[in-house]
Amino acid sequence: MKPTTTLSRRQALKGTLGLSLAAREVASVIEARAATSTAGPSTLVAYFSRTGNTRLIATQIARACGARLFRIEPREAYPEDYEEQVEQAEDERRRGLLPPLQASVSDFDAFDTVYLGIPIWGTTALSVVRSFLRTHDISGKTLVPFITHGGYGLGNSLAVVAEHVPGARLLDAFSKQCDQEFQTLREVTEWLQAAGTGR
Repeated sequence: MKPTTTLSRRQALKGTLGLSLAAREVASVIEARAATSTAGPSTLVAYFSRTGNTRLIATQIARACGARLFRIEPREAYPEDYEEQVEQAEDERRRGLLPPLQASVSDFDAFDTVYLGIPIWGTTALSVVRSFLRTHDISGKTLVPFITHGGYGLGNSLAVVAEHVPGARLLDAFSKQCDQEFQTLREVTEWLQAAGTGR
């Protein structure tokens, strides 16, 4: 049978005080960490995505890096129709137009690293991505492109990016071939024509 231990009131108070001090130390550490985390992540993942392929990669990068996610959008949305969208993008590229953005990153200076999601349209980086690069000063930051394309490769997209960020540290790009919409549309058109219902 174990002997019973009787604590004096002084010992009990001392023990309580010790626990109280320890709890306060733990709380102060948690508060310090919380204060640090409220400063926000130092990595930004900015992307444009029409079909969702580039968005999928962007969300995975943001999750893995604990980064802020920012969707690049033109002030006036591109047409829903694929062929009209291609025509508009080609017109913007040919005329050197940079469409205004719906929003910019207000605290852009807070980020050290920027992952940039670029879908390839017409073998190059589309104009709305160029608008993002022109709107935000990336000099002194690390820029990491990730690129989606329909099978024709990267085109001159990396040269376009490098031209717009002369003062940035540009890292190797990740690239992935994704769905080829034009091929799908052509196959659907051929099927409709064979059925005698298409034009």
